[in-house]
Amino acid sequence: MIGLDRKDTRLLLIVIAMTMLAPFLLNPFPTGSGLAQFNAGYADLMQRFVIYGIFAIGFNILFGLTGYLSFGHAAFLGVGSYSAVWMFKLLDYNVLWAIPVAVIVAGIFSVFIGYVSLRRSGIYFSILTLAFAQMSYNLAYSVFTPITNGETGLQVYNNDPQILLGANEPRVPHIFGLEMRATYEMSVGAWDFSFPVGYYFAAVIMLLSFYLSIRIFRSPFGMMLRAIKSNQTRMSYTGLNTKPYMLAAFVISGMYAGLAGGLLAAMDPLTGAERMQWTASGEVVLMVILGGVGTLLGPVLGAGIIKYAEKIFSKINENILHGWFEWMPDWLENPIVWIFARFVGEGWHLTLGLLFMLVIIFLPGGVVEGGQRIGRLFGRKKSKDASGATTPAE
Repeated sequence: MIGLDRKDTRLLLIVIAMTMLAPFLLNPFPTGSGLAQFNAGYADLMQRFVIYGIFAIGFNILFGLTGYLSFGHAAFLGVGSYSAVWMFKLLDYNVLWAIPVAVIVAGIFSVFIGYVSLRRSGIYFSILTLAFAQMSYNLAYSVFTPITNGETGLQVYNNDPQILLGANEPRVPHIFGLEMRATYEMSVGAWDFSFPVGYYFAAVIMLLSFYLSIRIFRSPFGMMLRAIKSNQTRMSYTGLNTKPYMLAAFVISGMYAGLAGGLLAAMDPLTGAERMQWTASGEVVLMVILGGVGTLLGPVLGAGIIKYAEKIFSKINENILHGWFEWMPDWLENPIVWIFARFVGEGWHLTLGLLFMLVIIFLPGGVVEGGQRIGRLFGRKKSKDASGATTPAE
């Protein structure tokens, strides 16, 4: 299928099916039930699943294939967002212009940062990328305020030029009149399902990005990046200049980040310097490691897990916990609620940290490795059952 072998085609079809059916899969509980708060099938969260999935897929091309750990990819995310919002301000709200410009500008920016940072390797490379990201954040926050609007954030105003804006054109981001924030609702019994236009637009782009990452992983270019990761010094001794390959991987990864930033702006045409903070760079590192470094599906899974934890567990407070444990006697309910409250609400990062520690200790290959272990376990069980069934009785 379109240049993929059978295994990769099956993986792509599974991802397509899960992405298109996400409104159903992410709403397992009836709307009015007590467990409905764990549903994730609403516009904002589903959009973040696929957009940060793109961000993580791109980061995995650099980190997973070359082993170079960047702590500065938030800079490209922010540059993509700023570029998209400026297209909204100068041209119109059609995302058809904003998204390509976000990718191109992020690519140009990553050429400069990559050229300088790749002069070093290992921890020195990581420190350089972190320094560039923090420089970008501070420049956006306090120096380039005519371009970024500083701490207030960049947004679209009524007096902006918007030279291509038509009289009947929507005043929100759209693709040929189809608004990104439009949502179609459907009720089936006690379940309510939402089908946001913005989600499906971002999902299609995510699927194309995922397909492109498969082709990169299976290409001679991807094999060369793996060889560099295995032993860059030995590759250099053969007379091969590895720098162009490394820079190409860095730029592709930066363009993925710019694409994600542009999509964030397309869903909400407001951006600020906080998207360039080092915490955003650290978050994408967690996504890739949690899902599985160097795997195809891992970054998408890691992005989904972290964004789900951020949105769902951060909403749980002590009142909700008291409702869950109200069947307990008061002398037991209160201390249990106090303990659980440390891991939810504002303390959801503690839960994420514990989960990350468990994955690093027991599943170094991330969630994907866990799935592979379960698959091998059931595979051995089936093979034993089959061998037992075919063994003749004596």
